[in-house]
Amino acid sequence: MAQQAYMTETADGGSGPERPGSRLRRLAHRLSTGWRGDPRVWRRGAVLTALALLLALVMLVHAHIPNAVGNLGSLTETFLPWLGLAIPVLLVLGAVRKSAIALIAVLLPAIVWLNLFGGLLTDKAGSGGDLTVATHNVNADNPDPAATATGVAASGADVLALEELPASAVPVYEKALAPAYRHHAVVGTVGLWSKYPMTDVRAVDIKLGWKRAMRATVATPEGPVAVYVAHLPSVRVKIEAGFTARQRDKSADALGEAIADEPLPRVVLLGDLNGTMNDRSLNAVTSQLRSTQGAAGSGFGFSWPASFPMARIDQIMVRGAEPESSWTLPRTDSDHLPVAARVKLDTGS
Repeated sequence: MAQQAYMTETADGGSGPERPGSRLRRLAHRLSTGWRGDPRVWRRGAVLTALALLLALVMLVHAHIPNAVGNLGSLTETFLPWLGLAIPVLLVLGAVRKSAIALIAVLLPAIVWLNLFGGLLTDKAGSGGDLTVATHNVNADNPDPAATATGVAASGADVLALEELPASAVPVYEKALAPAYRHHAVVGTVGLWSKYPMTDVRAVDIKLGWKRAMRATVATPEGPVAVYVAHLPSVRVKIEAGFTARQRDKSADALGEAIADEPLPRVVLLGDLNGTMNDRSLNAVTSQLRSTQGAAGSGFGFSWPASFPMARIDQIMVRGAEPESSWTLPRTDSDHLPVAARVKLDTGS
């Protein structure tokens, strides 16, 4: 009797064990025939259609979402790529609901998302470049700073920036990085290590009252490069206040002014900006520089949080240099992933 439960009629009138492929074909057949002759397929799914159109609208006009209330616009832009996850959900719901109009409507947010982020899905990395740079927010509470320093140094970066350096751990980082880097400087809670000589090292005032940004001239074989290291103030998402980023925005404007006044034609910015390239509040910085990840990376390059990266808030940006490749480095004991890039300084050749 148990075996009979698994017997079915075959095409030639016999019987035999039912194959999984046959079940799938019958299921697909029932789904397709269920749409035929059903006039309601064009009337069902009004809510799904509205949600699809709303999703497309949010992505299309994200730059116009106001920041007046809880910095809602910046919050949306920080996690904008993740809105794409709603597209397959709406697609499945539209198919289950048997709504033709909902399925057609889902095409609109899909097209908008691909227009915004489709270019990041391809590998744009090249093999050239003459300067490798890296940056890492090491986390002030890092339990093993020596291992973290060794890990990021293994990237082979010519110039390495570290942020969130507690004074007590600076000697540990200096000792661990000394074999690979002859030159270094620490200003406040940020530091810069270089294989090439550095001059004109100074703090950059980002309107905080303490030092979390610096600038140095690095004498590379291709000529001088102005290297900025910055750790902009953190942002918080609070129920009562929304996306609190006022101090971060003020510091971003100050950093943008400093970069605009930079006399050297070649500039590299390394650091934790606590914001993505999509966030309009960082325009004072992002409007002047190119993201190495956007220009020459593979994928989104999310760097935070390290346990499940959801946003790229650790940035490498350049001016007067050509990005060749950009990538994230292996995880350390920090809550951020290190990021690295290779750029071409000799753009005349």
